[in-house]
Amino acid sequence: MRRRNLVVVEPGRVELVEEEMPDVPDGGLLLQTLTTGLSTGTELTFVKGDHPGLHSTMDAELGLFVPATGAPGYPVRRLGYMEVARVAETRTPAFAVGDLVAAAYGHATAHVSDPVTEHVVPLPGDLDPVLGVYVAHLGPICANGLLHAAADSSPGPTTTLSDGVSGRRVLVTGAGLIGLLTALFAHEYGAQEVAVVDADPRRRGIAETLGLLALDIDDDPARALKTRWRHGPGDHGADVVFQCRGRPEALAVALRAVRPQGTVVDLAFYTGGADAVRLGEEFHHNGLSLRCAQIGRVPRGLAPWWDRQRLSAETIRLLRGRGDDVRKHLVTDVLPLEEAPALLADVVAHRRHVLSAVFTVAQ
Repeated sequence: MRRRNLVVVEPGRVELVEEEMPDVPDGGLLLQTLTTGLSTGTELTFVKGDHPGLHSTMDAELGLFVPATGAPGYPVRRLGYMEVARVAETRTPAFAVGDLVAAAYGHATAHVSDPVTEHVVPLPGDLDPVLGVYVAHLGPICANGLLHAAADSSPGPTTTLSDGVSGRRVLVTGAGLIGLLTALFAHEYGAQEVAVVDADPRRRGIAETLGLLALDIDDDPARALKTRWRHGPGDHGADVVFQCRGRPEALAVALRAVRPQGTVVDLAFYTGGADAVRLGEEFHHNGLSLRCAQIGRVPRGLAPWWDRQRLSAETIRLLRGRGDDVRKHLVTDVLPLEEAPALLADVVAHRRHVLSAVFTVAQ
């Protein structure tokens, strides 16, 4: 069996490569890709060459990054984590031929999957495969941010994502795909008001269309929000901030805008330094908390009740409620997988603005 796979051969050079696939083992699946989504934040760091994993490795036991030995990690043969596929062959009774599933195996036309060790999510048959790309990984990233906010604000078991946002004033810094999906989650789970901060007027326009308050990061949004959101004397600002932009200036705004003793839940991925983050200012004097919410971990004590499967279910719920808005406003590009190398080159060179691209695979 053969497939086409999107490979970063070297910095700035992306190609579709023909390659052999292994046979389907006992308990395995052969997945034929329908759609595969592009995460412009994480994936472009591999194309540009500034992903930390290219130059260092993670010691999983100690939780430390250490310098990598040998040359940088090219070619990158697994790029992406937002796929929807049909089961073409199955060697397990858990899935049937023809099932629609979401998974996270990269921009490839097919994949041999072990559903015991990989996150394979059955999808409703009526879900648009373009929307399904968010179910396995990117949507759960956003849902996990709300879960961390819930765990921070509600001691004891957390049974719903609304616990961290319902009735609260919520700020999202960064109006990329993760930021806007997180804002939609907060809105759907009962936030009193959701504001989004971004420098790009196009993305602020999308936020406004979705019914969110949009502010320019260059216009001191912390002062505007602390004027708008007053809780009492000496107590102004967002109840919780979701930091979704991997830039230090976005984190600095998040820390400035949250109320005293509030929490910033950080979903961003940083590849450089953080000179703009002044920890001796608001972070120190307002007694703030900063929590990293990455998809590899749910808040301590909430497993196994909360796991990636449940976060995927919450994503499907969001898409059922706001799928039309996501399809119309967040999916800016739908194009064949063959055009992916050119699109990536255009985005890296700033010749094209993409909020969310979905590549299709001809059947």
